[in-house]
Amino acid sequence: MQSYTIGQAARLLGVSPDTARRWADAGRVATHRDDSGRRLIDGRDLAAFAVEVGQGSHGEDQAPYTSARNAFPGIVTAVTLGDVAAQVEIQAGPHRLVSLLTREAVEELGLEVGVRATARVKSTSVHIDRG
Repeated sequence: MQSYTIGQAARLLGVSPDTARRWADAGRVATHRDDSGRRLIDGRDLAAFAVEVGQGSHGEDQAPYTSARNAFPGIVTAVTLGDVAAQVEIQAGPHRLVSLLTREAVEELGLEVGVRATARVKSTSVHIDRG
């Protein structure tokens, strides 16, 4: 299973490393140390925590001031495989993205819960809100 440093986790969660460190210190997400003493977060634990953080940050009073970019780096939080198709969920900071793709693509990319991935969005209809 892939593990992430506090800095990597912070980028995936869309927060500062200090915030991620405080969350780890408070026990909100479990960490362990590698052989060199770095604190790491297991990919599955980070995926579950990313969902929790994402669900808690959709308050109406927290409207963004900028338009979202077309690339959303995040962590895979769910994979549902069918015979031919698959559904993959990515938590990118407060954003939950769901993609339908082929099972073959999921297997070729090695997508599973806890793996870092980037959702790329191309659309002819993009809505921009300013809080």
